Amino acid sequence: MAVNQILVEKNVPCTLRDGTILYADVYRPNDGNQYPVLLTRLPYNKNERYYSHRYLDTHRLVENGYVVIIQDVRGRFSSEGNFYPFKHEGNDGYDAVEWAAGLPYSDGNVGMFGLSYYGYTQLLAASENPPHLKAIFPAQTLSDIREGGFFRNGVYELGLNVSWALESIAGDELKRKYMNLAEYEEKMRELAGYIDTVENWYTAAPLKEWPPLKSLDILSYFFEMAEWKPDDDGWKQVSLTEEKLKKINVPAYHLAGWYDCFLGPSIANFVKLKQTSNQTQMLMIGPWAHGNFGFSIGERRFGLHASENWINYKEDLTNLHLRWFDQWLKGVDTGLLSEKPVKIFVMGENVWREEEIWPLPDTTHIPYYFHSEGVANTRFGNGQLTTEPPESEPFDQFVFNPKHPVPTTGGGTLLHTGALTGPLDQRAVEEREDVLVFTSPVLEDELEVTGPIKVVLYAKTDGVDTDFTAKLVDVLPNGTAYNLTDGIVRASDVYKRIGNEVKAYEIDLWATSNVFKPGHRIRVEVSSSNFPRFDVNMNNGGTMLTDLESRPAMQIIYHEEDYPSHVILPVIRRK
Repeated sequence: MAVNQILVEKNVPCTLRDGTILYADVYRPNDGNQYPVLLTRLPYNKNERYYSHRYLDTHRLVENGYVVIIQDVRGRFSSEGNFYPFKHEGNDGYDAVEWAAGLPYSDGNVGMFGLSYYGYTQLLAASENPPHLKAIFPAQTLSDIREGGFFRNGVYELGLNVSWALESIAGDELKRKYMNLAEYEEKMRELAGYIDTVENWYTAAPLKEWPPLKSLDILSYFFEMAEWKPDDDGWKQVSLTEEKLKKINVPAYHLAGWYDCFLGPSIANFVKLKQTSNQTQMLMIGPWAHGNFGFSIGERRFGLHASENWINYKEDLTNLHLRWFDQWLKGVDTGLLSEKPVKIFVMGENVWREEEIWPLPDTTHIPYYFHSEGVANTRFGNGQLTTEPPESEPFDQFVFNPKHPVPTTGGGTLLHTGALTGPLDQRAVEEREDVLVFTSPVLEDELEVTGPIKVVLYAKTDGVDTDFTAKLVDVLPNGTAYNLTDGIVRASDVYKRIGNEVKAYEIDLWATSNVFKPGHRIRVEVSSSNFPRFDVNMNNGGTMLTDLESRPAMQIIYHEEDYPSHVILPVIRRK
């Protein structure tokens, strides 16, 4: 029965086990009955509609018989306590779920929803097994923060963390620290100046003394976490470790995007929980960027059926959430369990497809090898990409100068407001001498590539340490070159290098789904930086986190019989 009136209660208190009080806004049917609860917990202000409601129509959730609770996490906005990213969200989430279940208008069944940080609060709460949590819907979120959160393959996610700290976290921290109104307003103006000119501050090194946050005197965690080593115990507190994942045993619908900064972790959560949980796990991957579920991403349009408002011409994201939670919180057969558990949007062909598992079973992993006459530099060079293994060929080389890094151009980024993300034309980047470009012949038949992508790079450097990057690109008949997915690896953090030797570096490009149409070409770019998305390796054993000084490095990429550099493409062979 549809709900006629919605009652809104502001700042409803929730007392945690340690006495800290969190505050939430409650939206519920105004009829005195009991309903299931849908809870989200976020650090971005429950009163801010852009964050609290974001991609869902929460009023429609209430109209369909749910209590919706939007809660500020510990130490943020209305809630008490001190904020430390992710550290308390497991226990606090458990307490919040059990509090919500005991409210007089709750029927005792609780689900959780939300994206990004508030996708992560669901998973951390679920790892504590609150008895009244029946289902979750984590969207575009994290897993182990050491991979695809604060770092990726040993490289610091500079743009993501700096932008998040300044734009999403700093404002409320200033309000808490500077109680004097005049002082607070002065600091807020200073913060606004840093945000307006953030491009100038990306290059400030060392990051452990990053001027904007040092001047504002806030967010000490930013510096602590940036200096943690991979095996530091601090990561165990804030990460969804293997041990925590194994404890999760609730149905989960994982929502991801091909151009999302958390694509890898979102897929990893689904795959791992599919293996360890006896509860239903489902996965949907659209052509989306972080928090952007539209049909136009970057410079590409994928059709209205790609949009959150009309997925496959069937339903919007709010209705998908209603079907999911009706299934698990109300016991209604919504048809979801008869659907295949994996739904992906295949770019190029621009269609939705349902699959039984991920990665797809009908996949042939085909290596496409790098070739050149020794001058693969720029898209005007002689770099080629074919399925024929190399024999005897000259190597390619380029100078990686940390003072002149390759600029981030689209991709799965989370940079400052206004920065472009998603698929962008790569031709300008491909005119740099420090970018090697390997391109296939024009395709005569279409080729579907769906699944995890990996580049195996045989390389040598004269740097003490260095990075290598790779990018998969779809080249259109008119020459436009759209990025599909990319990756990076840091030599010292992943491999034990001995002197100036040739090493095989595996670069995880996460995943994509794209049909390369006839007349198109497949392209792989190779370089050593992607800035400011990732911090720049100084080539001297230090990074932007610790060093001011840098040195150029000569990078040599091999493609010969003993060192066959290549990309492995998951090609789908349809019957």
